[in-house]
Amino acid sequence: QVQLVESGGGLVQAGGSVRLSCAASGSIFSINDMDWYRQAPGKQRELVAGVTSGGITNYADSVKGRLTISRDNAKKAVYLQMNSLKPEDTAIYYCHAYLKPAPGLAFLNYWGQGTQVTVSS
Repeated sequence: QVQLVESGGGLVQAGGSVRLSCAASGSIFSINDMDWYRQAPGKQRELVAGVTSGGITNYADSVKGRLTISRDNAKKAVYLQMNSLKPEDTAIYYCHAYLKPAPGLAFLNYWGQGTQVTVSS
């Protein structure tokens, strides 16, 4: 079974920083994209940042210049460094991976359980 486990959320003041981590474990043959999504109360889940297996990154306009995604392929891990946080960054942050569990199987979407980030003003 594949698992994505996030850590690093919490309560932080506006202007502060938080680093989120996500590690994939279990039967994993290949990982393609790894991403961070977030969902605020009453809003739809949205893509925050993504990174390909080759290290190409993309960001939502609202977080460019403040959040940085990185990845360690050897550890099957993805990170999100969040700086200059704003109250509107408050949300549950979800790790996502598009991966192939075994040779011969298709790439599938996997999600972590989410980690809460709360930014106080």
